[in-house]
Amino acid sequence: PCVFPMIPMTVSFFLKQNQVAEGEEKKKGRGKWLASVFGLSIVALYTIPIAIIILITYFAGGEAVTADIFNWLATHWLPNIIFFLIFMIFAASFFGAFEITLPSSWLNKSDEKSNKGGLAGVFFVALTLVLVSFSCTGPIVGSVLIKSTQGQFWEPIITMLAFSIAFALPFTLLAFAPSLLDKLPKSGGWLNSVKVVLGFIEVALGFKFLSVADQTYHWGLLDREVYLAIWIVVFTLLGLYLLGKIRFEMDTPVEHLSVFRLILVIIDFTFVVYMIPGMWGAPLKALSGYLPPITTQDFVLDPNQHSGGGTTYVVGQPQDDGNGIPATRKYADFLHLPYDIPAFFDYEEARAYAEKAGKPLLIDFTGHGCVNCREMESRVWSDPRVLKMMKNDYVVCSLYGDDKKVLDKEDWVTTEDGKVLKSLGKINSYFVMKRYHVNAQPYYAIIDPVTEKHKVPSRSYNLDVDAYVDFLKKGLE
Repeated sequence: PCVFPMIPMTVSFFLKQNQVAEGEEKKKGRGKWLASVFGLSIVALYTIPIAIIILITYFAGGEAVTADIFNWLATHWLPNIIFFLIFMIFAASFFGAFEITLPSSWLNKSDEKSNKGGLAGVFFVALTLVLVSFSCTGPIVGSVLIKSTQGQFWEPIITMLAFSIAFALPFTLLAFAPSLLDKLPKSGGWLNSVKVVLGFIEVALGFKFLSVADQTYHWGLLDREVYLAIWIVVFTLLGLYLLGKIRFEMDTPVEHLSVFRLILVIIDFTFVVYMIPGMWGAPLKALSGYLPPITTQDFVLDPNQHSGGGTTYVVGQPQDDGNGIPATRKYADFLHLPYDIPAFFDYEEARAYAEKAGKPLLIDFTGHGCVNCREMESRVWSDPRVLKMMKNDYVVCSLYGDDKKVLDKEDWVTTEDGKVLKSLGKINSYFVMKRYHVNAQPYYAIIDPVTEKHKVPSRSYNLDVDAYVDFLKKGLE
């Protein structure tokens, strides 16, 4: 919506640039060359800054430091609360409460330099476009970057490259062929509708950051059903808005429902209906990566459906699987696995029990804020074959790499450089990085509890259930 009015202004700039050249062929060649530079400038302005930040942190401190920075951004309460508030502010702006703009001096200086013409002028037109469109692209770019900060080196760069190419494409195509402008729809009330719809989506996405902080610090504010209730209300209001039952100040009345709006309404209310059974414990696998884990649910209509046919799982109570696994395990009072899987949360405790029981040890390096981990649990672990082996044939040890629980002094760990690690997440991350040279989540390894060696090649994020079953079978063999 903030970008659309810029299209005619941008295209007129290239029409003027074409008039500078002499001869029809020279005009076309110059126009295409400047349009290409314009598109590449937009891509560079979005992609290069994030690439520079990642490269500086990577080469200055190595992969571990980069992962630590991104892990801090992804899981610490401070950035997550800030991200949550930013999303709410941008949503309020989209709803029309106020307009967010960058300082006018930035825009004026960039616009002045764009009048020079030539390659420099084209670059500053691109810069002006990026600055002017900040109020709409800012929250989208922000969410892309924040969601990408999971310790990956290339992911944020590639994500921003993809976003910037998609953003630059319509401007570049119209600069190549200005006649296409006649086929664009007129700007009007529909643009404000796009902003409002984005506002509702921003509200829904914003609560994900509050949820991550809530889980890593065990605040207990956003249990699964509370989170779902918020989403159900938000997307119900979105559906009513699309129907024209709710109007904001800048909206034009919806006198009739277009086919496109009707399709959006059907999709939206279908999504709402899909979420409602989740209030009573339905797995909602399509949303597994974005919802708090099922273990935070206070009320489940049929708990056995989440336990793979095993015993009823009661949140907050340490489990005994009936095979001698102790009910009082370290950290089992605040950490739980879904599907009634009896797990250890301390490596040495798990290894000692596995050695005593004569079973292989399954290491699950995971995190509260790990979207891929929740997907693996929902889509792969829920398979009856997987559950049977994990419960009966393995000793499972889940190591949370982002848990902020400060442990008792006797459990603190001192690194080689003298740094004292006090929280459970930092201790687990240090252990896995030192022992297995891994900092990404999820990570699954089958270990001999006596020799502490890998039995089979480890696995990471992969939703192939049959492959995971083979992985567990090979470990047993």
